[in-house]
Amino acid sequence: MATVTLDRPAHAVSARGSAVTGTGRLLRFMLRRDRIRFPAWILGLTLLMTYFATALETLVKSPADLEGLTAFSGSPAGALFSGRGFGFDDLTIERFLAGQYGLYVAIGAGLMGLLTVVRHTRAEERSGRAELIRANVVGRHAQLTAALTLATAMAVLVALLIGAMMISRGYDAGGSLLFGASVGAVALTFAGIATVTVQLSEYPRAASGAAGAVLGAAFMLRGLGDMAAVQGSGPAWLSWLSPIGWSQQTAPYVHDRWWPLAISVAFTAAAAGVGYALSVRRDFGAGLVPPRLGSPRAAAWLASPLALAFRLHRASLIGWSMSLLVAGLAYGSFTQPLLDGFADAPEDLIAVMGGSENLLAGFLGTLGLTMALAVGVYAVLAVQTLRAEEAEGRAESVLATAVSRPAWVASHVAVAALGVPWLLLVAGVGMGVGAAVSTGDEGLFGQLVLGHVAHTPAVWLVLAAATVLYAALPRVLPAIWGVLAYGLIVGFFAPILDIPDTAVRLSPFEHIGEYPLVDISLVAVVVLTVLAAAVAQAAVATFRRRDLAGGA
Repeated sequence: MATVTLDRPAHAVSARGSAVTGTGRLLRFMLRRDRIRFPAWILGLTLLMTYFATALETLVKSPADLEGLTAFSGSPAGALFSGRGFGFDDLTIERFLAGQYGLYVAIGAGLMGLLTVVRHTRAEERSGRAELIRANVVGRHAQLTAALTLATAMAVLVALLIGAMMISRGYDAGGSLLFGASVGAVALTFAGIATVTVQLSEYPRAASGAAGAVLGAAFMLRGLGDMAAVQGSGPAWLSWLSPIGWSQQTAPYVHDRWWPLAISVAFTAAAAGVGYALSVRRDFGAGLVPPRLGSPRAAAWLASPLALAFRLHRASLIGWSMSLLVAGLAYGSFTQPLLDGFADAPEDLIAVMGGSENLLAGFLGTLGLTMALAVGVYAVLAVQTLRAEEAEGRAESVLATAVSRPAWVASHVAVAALGVPWLLLVAGVGMGVGAAVSTGDEGLFGQLVLGHVAHTPAVWLVLAAATVLYAALPRVLPAIWGVLAYGLIVGFFAPILDIPDTAVRLSPFEHIGEYPLVDISLVAVVVLTVLAAAVAQAAVATFRRRDLAGGA
C-alpha cells in the first residue's frame, strides 16, 4: 500500500502556530455582534456629556451664578463625590464640567471597557461558542487580543467624540481633546483590568464583579485623596493610586497635563501582559480560582422554583444591600455640608431642591428619588438574569422538569419584587442614620425611611415593564433603560429645562411624591401597584406563548 503525504503550505503551518492567528476575523465578528452595543456605548457617553454641558449652560446665566457653584464643589464633600476641581478659584463653565461631571462620564467609560472585554472572552467561553471557534485555525490569544482591540477602539472613539463636542461649544481645543482623552483612558485602563479578572473565575458575572469592585475601590481612593487635598491635610497621595485619579490629574482647561495619561497606558499594558500570562496557566473554560464545592445533597427548601430563583438572586441582593447601605450612610452623612454648600447656589439649582424655604425637605426627597432610580437598575438587572438563564440553556433544563413556564417566570419576578422594598428600606436606613448624625435631628430618620420605601410601586412598575419586554421581545429588553434615564432627567432637571407637566408625569417616579417635600399620594401608590401587577401578569401570559431563546 502506497503512503500518501499531504504537504501543507508553509504559510498555513506558520499561521496555525501563531498565538494571535485569526484576530482580524474575530474582531470583525465582534463588531458584527456589537453592531448595536458599540454605537450605543459611544454615543450614549457622548450624549450624556452633551446633556451635562447643555444643562449647565442653561443653569448658569451670569458669572455670579457660576461663582455660587463653588461653595459646595470646592468643599471636602464636593471633592469626595466629584473631584478636587482644578481651577475653581477662577471658575469657567468648561472647568466646572471637567471637574464635576467628567468623573461620572469616566465611570461610565470604565464600565464600557470592562464589560466589553468580559462579554467577548469569559462569557464566550462560558456559553461554549469559544470552544467552537478555537476548533478552527485560531490562536490561543486571538480572542483576548480582538476583545482588547475592540475595547481600545471604543475608548479612542469616545475620546474623539467627547473632545469634538466640547470644541464645538467653543471651549479650548487643547483642553477639550485632553478631557476626551482622559475619559477614554479610564475605559482603556479597566479593559486591561478585565483581562486579568476574566482569568480568575469561570463565571462571567464573577469576572465583571471583580473588575467592578476595582472600579468602586478606584472611586473611593480618589475621593479620599481629593478630600485630603481640599482640606490641606491627610493622605492626598491616595488619588494617585486610582486609575480615575490619573485622568482627573490631567486638569483639562487648567494645567493641561498629558503625562498622567502615560500612567494609564503603562498600567493597561502591564495588566494586559498579566492577563496574557495567566491565560496560559489555566485550562480552557476554567478559572485560576477553582469554584467552591457545593453540598452533595440539596436542602429540602430548595425543591421549588421560588427557592431556585432566590438562590440565583441571593448574591446580587447581598451585594446591592451592602452597596446601598454604604452609599446611604455616605450621602446622608453629608446632609449638613451639602445644605451649607447650596446656600449661595443659583436660583435654578435651588429650585431643583424645592426652593430655599424647603431646601432640607427637597434635598431629602431628592435622595429618595436617587435611590429609587438606583433600585430600578437592580430591577432591570434582575430581569436580565432571566434572559441570561434562557440564553445559556439553564432555563430549558429547569422547564424540562415539572416546573411550568408561568411558575419559572413568576418565581424570578417575585424574588425581585420582594427585593425592591428591602433595598429601598436598607438605603433609607443608611440615609436616615447618616442624615440624623450629620444634622443632629433624629426625626430625619423616619422621614427618610418612609420617603425611600414609598417609591416601591414605581420601581415595581419598571420591573413589570422590563419583564413584559423580556417575555415578548427579549432583544428589545435594553430599551427599558430609557425609562430610568427619562426618570432621571425629569426628576432632577424638569424645573431647569421647563419640561411640561404632561411630559413629566410620563415617568413612573413622578406620581407618589418626593417625601418629605411632597406628601405621599396613597392613590398613586394603589394605582401603580395594581398597574404593576397587571403588567406582570400579562408578561407571564406572554412568556407562555413564545419559544425559548426567541421572541413573539
